[in-house]
Amino acid sequence: MLIAIAVIALLALAFGLLLGYSAIRFRVEGDPIVERIDALLPQTQCGQCGFPGCRPYAEAIATEEAEINLCPPGGEATMVALADLLGKDPVPLDATASEEKPKALAVIREQECIGCTLCIQACPVDAIIGAAKQMHTVIADHCTGCELCLPPCPVECIDMVPEAVATVNWKWPLPPASGENAFLNSATES
Repeated sequence: MLIAIAVIALLALAFGLLLGYSAIRFRVEGDPIVERIDALLPQTQCGQCGFPGCRPYAEAIATEEAEINLCPPGGEATMVALADLLGKDPVPLDATASEEKPKALAVIREQECIGCTLCIQACPVDAIIGAAKQMHTVIADHCTGCELCLPPCPVECIDMVPEAVATVNWKWPLPPASGENAFLNSATES
């Protein structure tokens, strides 16, 4: 009986050491630059960059298969942050991404909704709820404003409403792009 216990204990020790060595020797780590790029992206998962989500786009940027200027929801601020992270020069935004719009939320005019569920299928973040042949509504806290629900709606009952400015989401306006100081210009003119 003592011999059986000793054999089992030795086998357990040997297998434990083998598993420990294997865990150290064959460890697979993710690419840390992909993680950092993904953290800078807005996580809307909208696909407007041509990739199915932010993570695939981050992987394409890390392998230099995609440019840093393809993210419309991130806009110029995200592009500049990516340029700083990767040590690249900022690139003008892609033509479709260059028009920065204020953040907007989808609102469904429920009395006009026919319940086709096409908007539910198009929403990448599941912000639209409803059932077939019933009215749908948007969960405002989940909506990213990607506008992917607009094209599939057959009755065009979805509106993009600008987000109301409150103390929670208000931001300082960026300084003029030319780098000129309006105060100094007005002082020199007088």
